[in-house]
Amino acid sequence: MSKLQKILVRARRQVFSEMAGNNPSMFQGDGYDFVELREYMPGDDIRHIDWNITAKMRSPYIKVFRQERELNVVVASVLNGSVHFGSKRFKQDVIADVVALLSFATLKNGDTLSSYIFTDEMIAHSKPSKKINQIQKSVEDILTFDALNQQVDFNFISNTLFKRLKRKSLIIIVGDFFEIPDFKLLAKKHEVVAIIIRDRVEENPPKMGFASLLDPESGENLEGDFNASSVDAYKKRVKVHDHKLYTTFQKHQVKFTKIYTDSHIAVELRRLFEGR
Repeated sequence: MSKLQKILVRARRQVFSEMAGNNPSMFQGDGYDFVELREYMPGDDIRHIDWNITAKMRSPYIKVFRQERELNVVVASVLNGSVHFGSKRFKQDVIADVVALLSFATLKNGDTLSSYIFTDEMIAHSKPSKKINQIQKSVEDILTFDALNQQVDFNFISNTLFKRLKRKSLIIIVGDFFEIPDFKLLAKKHEVVAIIIRDRVEENPPKMGFASLLDPESGENLEGDFNASSVDAYKKRVKVHDHKLYTTFQKHQVKFTKIYTDSHIAVELRRLFEGR
């Protein structure tokens, strides 16, 4: 079985089997179709708190609704050079997994799906559809794309989606986000969700001594002594970057999560969207 087939079979099984039960839809939100009560989590809409149950349980509980109106779900993959990396799995493969899961969940919910692939330009896109065969094409395009030496332009991505999407949509942008995007304008018009794909080694690299590394975006060789001091300094820069990234997302009301290449993807996505 090919990598593409494995991803599609796994994603379909997880969406149509493992996610079945009390929560029939990954994408939940305002509506009148009540699903369940659960304990309040940070980030939940306080308008959905059930005050009677909260008083009885002495702990805040919220009502969860299944989205009644049809959503227009847009999944945008950002395939710059740095996704061509992974200690166990390439981030590019994980992005394909995420897109497959989101796509099957969208169609299972009866919503329309469209997909995009971006670098510093628009590489591919599909029109809004409910046809399941478009999922294979989208995932295959991600897996076969040569991301090496590709740059990212988040301004271009934001402006392109803002101009092309006339109907209010749920836009899910998947990438490693080593640059900080400005989705302020896009998030005013649409609901924007960012899924950050990372490998643990790139956030916590080992001490390698003197080494030569290839920059996957510029193609340049980087030589240096990767000792304890330089590795610690790098870790601090990543933490500062991510803190600024999270702060920017929160400021612009962009929901986000981080998924590592060794994470259980379906579980992480469920946690993210249950609080919508």
